Amino acid sequence: RDFALLWAAGFVSVAGDFALIAALPLHAYALTGSAIAAGGVLASTLVPSILLGSVAGVFVDRWDRKRTMVAADLLRAALLLPLLAVGSVDLLWLLYAVRAAVGTTGLFFNPAENALLPRLVGDEHLVAANALNSLNNNLRRLVGPAVGGVLYAWVGIAGVALADAATFLVSGLLVALIRADARPDPGDPVASGTGVFRRTFGEWRDGLRLVRRDPVLRTVFLALGLGMAADGTFGVGFAPLAIDVLEAGATGAGLLLSAQAVGGLVAGALVAAVAKRVPPRLLFGGGLVGLGLADLGLANAGTLAPPGAVALAVAAGFLVLAGFPAVALDAAGTGLVQTRTDDTYRGRVFGAMGALVSLAILVGVVVGGPAVEAFGVVPVMSAGAAMWIVGGAFALIRLPSGRPPGSPAEAGKIEAAHSESG
Repeated sequence: RDFALLWAAGFVSVAGDFALIAALPLHAYALTGSAIAAGGVLASTLVPSILLGSVAGVFVDRWDRKRTMVAADLLRAALLLPLLAVGSVDLLWLLYAVRAAVGTTGLFFNPAENALLPRLVGDEHLVAANALNSLNNNLRRLVGPAVGGVLYAWVGIAGVALADAATFLVSGLLVALIRADARPDPGDPVASGTGVFRRTFGEWRDGLRLVRRDPVLRTVFLALGLGMAADGTFGVGFAPLAIDVLEAGATGAGLLLSAQAVGGLVAGALVAAVAKRVPPRLLFGGGLVGLGLADLGLANAGTLAPPGAVALAVAAGFLVLAGFPAVALDAAGTGLVQTRTDDTYRGRVFGAMGALVSLAILVGVVVGGPAVEAFGVVPVMSAGAAMWIVGGAFALIRLPSGRPPGSPAEAGKIEAAHSESG
């Protein structure tokens, strides 16, 4: 029951938020006619996670996870209201500020959700539960762009903002109904005490130290960082690939945005079914390699088929296939971090993970833009695909076979003891 409530809350809030994420660049572009202004929406989303993601995890490890999530939902609903006033270019800064504030608040919600999940399902069901959670992400990709675009055209940014605020309120209500104890462990050294703010940096540092010194966590972070940098290059190259190389037009580009979610929806159920029989190492590393191969096919779809409808169909096919390894690596990677990290450290470790993902994507965007201009979109996206494959090979080589040795409690105790001695 509690997991169902958590899953439903994530589904509702993610669906609404992705509609807003799709609508905000449209509104920025409508006000300014500038692609740079529209790209500012992405920057305002990523920067808070880079700067504050790990630190937010420190506070998540201190607070009741359920109350943190409810408070974050209520605050995000309120923060969206200023968007009702953004009707001219003079107030464009407010659009960026709202997106950054909502994203910052989400930095507390997401680590709290990931930290709470192991208490609801148990370690043996974590990968399966994470695979089901991946359905939320793929439903978002499937429905979000279309709903956000249509809703924006119908009722404008004000209507989209109100709809998103409503989803946060519903999510907060569902989380509030969870009965499981969401408080930090009684023995958690960061749950109480004095000098909270003075100790914050040290606690944040301890979380990063755990990642650096645990070989499983370190491998997952490095492999994922390499892959997400590749994802940033795909974010830059997708539009020119779809419109200029595949000659798919804006409508075809929209279809491609939803294609990966089709495979992901099926993959969510499939990964959940095989999670107990396939080691996380194979799901994670194999998922990275598989995603790289699918993206390599996507990048070269214009070479494999004549531009137009045929190339669009080929590209869509590769994106559907990409949904399977994407879900596998997401579910297994999250499960590896959850099972390897003691409850005391989960919030800050997932906060660090979110910061890493955002930073890697931003690096990919910054490097990928000039690279596409200099070398062309197909070579750059092919190089990005190779980065996924290299990350997967690294994970397959470095991660232990079967289940990672050592319990989460042991990992946390070892790190805590080392921190105290250092």
